[in-house]
Parts: sequence; structure tokens; C-alpha cells
Amino acid sequence: MKKKNLGNSGLEVSNICFGGNVFGWTVDEATSFKILDTFVAAGGTFIDTADVYSRWVQGNHGGESETIIGKWMKERGTRNQVVIATKVGMEMGPNKKGLKKDYIFSSVEASLKRLQTDRIDLYISHKEDDDTLPEETSEAYGQLIKHGKIRVCGASNYSAKRLRKAIEAAHKNTSPAYQSLQPMYNLYDRGDFEHNLQSVCEEYGLGVTPYYSLASGFLTGKYRTESDTNDKARGARVKQYVNDRGLKILSALDKVSKNEKCSIATASLAWLISRPVITAPIVSTTSVTQMKDMIAASDLKLSADSLGILDQASDPGI
Repeated sequence: MKKKNLGNSGLEVSNICFGGNVFGWTVDEATSFKILDTFVAAGGTFIDTADVYSRWVQGNHGGESETIIGKWMKERGTRNQVVIATKVGMEMGPNKKGLKKDYIFSSVEASLKRLQTDRIDLYISHKEDDDTLPEETSEAYGQLIKHGKIRVCGASNYSAKRLRKAIEAAHKNTSPAYQSLQPMYNLYDRGDFEHNLQSVCEEYGLGVTPYYSLASGFLTGKYRTESDTNDKARGARVKQYVNDRGLKILSALDKVSKNEKCSIATASLAWLISRPVITAPIVSTTSVTQMKDMIAASDLKLSADSLGILDQASDPGI
């Protein structure tokens, strides 16, 4: 896989990031190990997870994904081969959420223990916290960087206004500022990022690692009708894409995948990788077979005609 710099962070990562949200949810530990082995063997170096993955599954408490990744790194001896991103801020239980200093300190220790490592490469604020001043959060990250617990910090699910405010507050206090943004962005969900967040990322040189890169699987082409979403783990989320605009995008992807001789999923990811500010889309797979589409996208350069077809069909019209 090709490598890129994550903004101005000093981290170099593969241009595709593997999303570990499926670990402990739709993928068991044994299969997780096989998927990660395949990813690294193909040159992948960037792995994303969060403390809250996968707390939403009955019987889980959060931390399941980090635990699996930690076991894999320990057994395979791969810690120095990969860049690990994890997150803090989502609710992990009563009074266990947010971005206050003490909570960040306790959360990072729990994540380090589950990951069986002495440092986290990219530690991400999972969402905005209205109850905490950005100065407090950036000061906490500064102390963690000073003590070698984390290398850099990033943000996810921030509005353009709050992202700018957080970065400016960090600069004013000479504390570490966010070096990356993890927004929702894909061929279907373009509007908010392109019209609000992209300019902030460009101004401050942030690395951008979009989640839902395949729109919860819709942009693989396997969901064409609402009935296709029935009894699927992500079915409820995918239903929102099964409409005239979504089907127009799939039609364009059908054409491009034929022209480029690749799968629809590969074409979708290649379009995202081609965007000027994107460092690495985050992609999850549940099998080694699905991984092939992801790996293929890393090196695929879509033709100008193909990019034009996809740009036009997915134009958010804002």
C-alpha cells in the first residue's frame, strides 16, 4: 500500500486505515487475527479503534476491539509495524464519558492496558464535549505527550466551528493542537465535509481519515432495495441511502467499475483516496476476501473520465 503523511503530525501511515469497530461485534477474535495479518502483509500500517468498540453489542462493555488488537500485536510482535489510533469521549458507563482531564487520564491507561502497549500513536477526541473547555482537553493531551503515553492527538465528529475553536485555543495556550480529523465522508455523504470542514483542515494542515467510507456497506453495491437491508447488522443505517440519489450513485459506480475493471467497493474507495485532503479512508471488512477490494483501492488511480462520472452523480447540490 502507498504511504502518506498524516497532516503535519510526523506520522506516516498507509493510505487506507483498517477500522476495528467490527472486532468483537460482527468479527470474532480468530477472524480478526486473519484480517489483520492480511492487512499488514499487504503493506497496511494504520489501524483505528476506540474504547467504546463494541459496547453496543449485548453482553459487551466496551474495549473488546482494543483487547483483540492488543492480543494480536502481542502474539504477532507487530507493535512497531503499525500506527494505532484509538478514541476517548463516548459513554462507557455511568459518569464515564467526555473530555475532562481526569477522565482522559484514566481512559488512556485503560486503553493502553487493553492494547498491551506503552503508547498510543494517535489519540482522538471521539466527539465534542459541551461541558469541557477545549483548553482543558488540550492540556491533558499535552501532559500525555510529555510522558510518552500518546504521540499526537486528533478529533472526530467535530463541527467546523468547534474544530477551529479547539485548535485556536490549543495554539493560544501553547498546548498540542489536533493534527487530524475523522469525519463522516464518502461518495454519498459529501456536503458537510466539503462545504464546512474541508477548509479548516486545509488551513491547519490536518490529516483527514474519513469513517463510513463505504456508507455502511451501501457503496459496495450489495444493497439495491430496502429488502436487501433486512436482517443485516447495519441494515437500519443503510436504508437511508436506498433512494433516488443513492441509486444514481450506484449506477455511476457500476459504469466506473466496468471501465476500470474493479469492484464497486474498490472504485468507491479509490474516489475517496483521490480527494486532495484525504490521508486514509477508514474501512472495515468482515472477511479476508473482502480485504482484497480494500487493498486494490490503495494503488488504483481512477481516470479523469471515471472521476468526472462519480463527481457528477454524487454532487450534493449544496
